[in-house]
Amino acid sequence: MKRANVIINTHSSLEFLFIHSVIALHFHTHSLSQQLLLSLMASSSSSSSLATDIYVVFVSFRGEDTRNSFTGFLFQALRTKGINVFKDVEDLKKGESIAPELLQAIQASRLFIVVFSQNYASSTWCLRELAEICNCFETSPRRVIIPIFYDVRPSVVRKQSACYKKAFAEHEKRLREDEVKMEEVQRWRQALTQVANLSGWDIRNKWVILSRFNIHHSLNLFTPF
Repeated sequence: MKRANVIINTHSSLEFLFIHSVIALHFHTHSLSQQLLLSLMASSSSSSSLATDIYVVFVSFRGEDTRNSFTGFLFQALRTKGINVFKDVEDLKKGESIAPELLQAIQASRLFIVVFSQNYASSTWCLRELAEICNCFETSPRRVIIPIFYDVRPSVVRKQSACYKKAFAEHEKRLREDEVKMEEVQRWRQALTQVANLSGWDIRNKWVILSRFNIHHSLNLFTPF
């Protein structure tokens, strides 16, 4: 199985098909999300003629972990289906608060894909994004969050153990003198637990997902019906 994982990681075409399969499987097995996908595709089509950018999908991820691998192919898969997805720029992730462009993109999105990786919790920016995503999710029940566990177990995210425990120890050590910031840290913990408890995908074993569903049929699920 380890050999298979190495093979799929070194062939971009297989990685691309894998991501198509993950997305298709999710929308196939979740009726609300399946309806939302068709709505997202229609929204992307209608918004393309507008002067201002309207992002219907927001992806939260740790750039150094997945930007040049899984997340890069995820953006490609979504855009291939005509879905308008926000892609962040590192320059926006500066300072203590969320940049207005990021905040606007999150608030305007209807579907959130959160890619949890080993170093996700060590980024205060990722955690701030996640907290805002949860806030939007709670205030608008028709929005959907899809958690994807890239190279970390769901239980690690849910309980903030292992590498996530270490990350939070660093956050709390740095912010312990600031009562307001410590309250924000608790909100980060709550957001991680909340999203990790949602239905999503543990993709550490990629070939298991591919073997569960015929790739050709997975791709066809994107066709409106």
